[in-house]
Amino acid sequence: MNKLQYKIGEHPNLPLPEKKGGIFKTIRDNLFATWYDSAVTILIIYFLLSYLPMAFDWLFFSADFFVDKRSQCTSGGACWGVITARFPQYFYGFYSSELYWRPNLAFLLLLVAFAPVLYSKFLYRKYLLMFSAIYPFIAFWLLLGGFGLVPVESEKIGGLLLTVTLGVTGIVLSLPIGILLALGRRSTMPAIRLCSTIFIESIRGVPMITLLFMATVLLPLFLPSDVIVDQLIRVIFIVVIFASAYMAEVIRGGLQSIPKGQYEASDVMGLSYWQSMSLIILPQALKVSIPGIVNSFISLFKDTTLVIIVGMFDLLGIGRAALSNREWIGLANEVYMFIAVVFFVFCYLMSRYSLYLERKLSTSHK
Repeated sequence: MNKLQYKIGEHPNLPLPEKKGGIFKTIRDNLFATWYDSAVTILIIYFLLSYLPMAFDWLFFSADFFVDKRSQCTSGGACWGVITARFPQYFYGFYSSELYWRPNLAFLLLLVAFAPVLYSKFLYRKYLLMFSAIYPFIAFWLLLGGFGLVPVESEKIGGLLLTVTLGVTGIVLSLPIGILLALGRRSTMPAIRLCSTIFIESIRGVPMITLLFMATVLLPLFLPSDVIVDQLIRVIFIVVIFASAYMAEVIRGGLQSIPKGQYEASDVMGLSYWQSMSLIILPQALKVSIPGIVNSFISLFKDTTLVIIVGMFDLLGIGRAALSNREWIGLANEVYMFIAVVFFVFCYLMSRYSLYLERKLSTSHK
């Protein structure tokens, strides 16, 4: 065995290894490492060079943006007039133009309410969280009116406004309800475990379209004639319970991933059940479940388009209504592309926040 040349603590500092290759080596290693990697890279470059110029020309350079009807689109590109001519409807539905300030204010307050929830480093976060708790009531007051504001029928709420209302309400309410259902399904009390299991499996075993149809068409038949439940409230209720059932299973998976030793440690410390869950078990389970939770949120946001089945005009519903107008027939590509971009932006932001949260809560040393 060779003796150490230097004593411990006296080893000389060595120079940093030289960077070899730079960007060209990175490109070679990632895009041209083997012959089939090179072939795929060349095909992709050929496809981009062949079709991207035509796509950009159709989308932007040869497109008509501000026209009143399709016959005025003469350039041969996309006819974005189907969007620009009805732009307020895509965002506000049938809301009165003189009341646009109310949904605009509700959206700005939504950003204020979400900020302290999504980011921990915020000035006056404790007070802003109090505002976040009462924001849902403020938002519904602004959108539907009453108590000093002109009442607005829920049928007038449509477009992106309806999509965001259903999506945000479903996301905010389904998480706490899903946590309670997940804990109930894992409860040692048979009655609570049975009720939670029946609820979750019953909701997950029925398509959302069926539940929406039952809430809007069948439910009024079983209520007294003098009892009227607003259609928007019924749809929100269905969206929330449907999302909660799926959320419960995602969180239950996270709870099952927590080692038994964590439960035993909380018992040794003398913590009660709710102290153990809120301080030790649930934070770890929710951290593990972040990808599944955000995936459920994204699916819920996209599933809001199903309300078109019950006659509500969300963003997709407004687009389909525009295509039924004889002035804009045949412009499905433009309408569905615009709707796809809007949904992509919202879903992409949710997925990016998920990655941010995973990095922030990561305990690895990498």
